[in-house]
Amino acid sequence: MADITLNVIKPSVNNLSARVFLRASGLGFTEKDVYGQTRTPEYLAACPAHLTPMIESAELPNGVLWESCAIMQYLSNKHGLDNLYPRDAERRAMIDSAMFYLIGTFYPYLARATYPALNFPQYPGEVGYSDADAPTKEKARQAAVEALAEPLDVFRSFYIKDKPFIGGDSPSIADIRLAATLEFLAVIDYPLPAWAKAYVAAMEKSLGDAYTEPANDVRGYIGYVRSLG
Repeated sequence: MADITLNVIKPSVNNLSARVFLRASGLGFTEKDVYGQTRTPEYLAACPAHLTPMIESAELPNGVLWESCAIMQYLSNKHGLDNLYPRDAERRAMIDSAMFYLIGTFYPYLARATYPALNFPQYPGEVGYSDADAPTKEKARQAAVEALAEPLDVFRSFYIKDKPFIGGDSPSIADIRLAATLEFLAVIDYPLPAWAKAYVAAMEKSLGDAYTEPANDVRGYIGYVRSLG
């Protein structure tokens, strides 16, 4: 019986990272869709941050762990998944750096650029969350779209370089996080450069159904949003 329960909201790329990872890892787990349930007393008692993805495991100090990168790092460390998270200190440092750069620099731009189209709530303090008029909000969103190109190219020029993946010849947890994130850009018809399109295709080919099956939930949601005009 699986001793890991993964709580998810399926349309989210943050959740997609953990969903792909657990399928690719070969670990036993149970997946639970908690859409609309993260503010319930039961969920908040376990996860006061009301976040997904979140894993439940009796072996964790507080019984749960959230944040997609932390989940992938923890389970890789615990189960010796060196193919996804190499033990070599220098290779691991590059994978960690790529993930932190993504969540600290690239993802905030992506959220500002895509969340309005996805009908996702934005963060307090952002223009999109404020009472600003529609043209002002759209101007801010477009600025975020334009800002995506530079950090995206950093992944090509620095983290990937002449390798197929950040992890080298095979995908790492940083590759799972990046490929999942790029899926959201379809909702704004972002012109992904050729290398990025080939990279996502190579990720899907390498991981097979472990990638395609959960990615289809994100793609389906994006298709639904786009159908609304």
